[in-house]
Amino acid sequence: QVQLVESGGGLVQPGGSLRLSCAASGSMLSISAMGWYRQAPGNQRELVAAITSGGSTNYADSVKGRFTISGDNAKNTVYLQMNSLKPEDTAVYYCNAGGRHVYWGQGTQVTVSS
Repeated sequence: QVQLVESGGGLVQPGGSLRLSCAASGSMLSISAMGWYRQAPGNQRELVAAITSGGSTNYADSVKGRFTISGDNAKNTVYLQMNSLKPEDTAVYYCNAGGRHVYWGQGTQVTVSS
């Protein structure tokens, strides 16, 4: 099995930055992609960004130009660099890994507020 642990969330002012990390442990042989989702109160969980083992990426339109996903295969870790944060970015951010099975982290809270 795969365990995912997110870190890096917190409170930040609008326009600020945060860097989220997702460390994966366990058998990663079947994992072909990892990504970040978020869920705000009253909303569905939405894809924010994803990256494949080959390094290709995709982003939600709402975060393009502001967020960057990256990965370190040697460390089985993915990152989400979030810049120019807006109040509407406030949500619980979840790490995801997919392949033979789908795995989720426990989530980390990101709050953007003055």
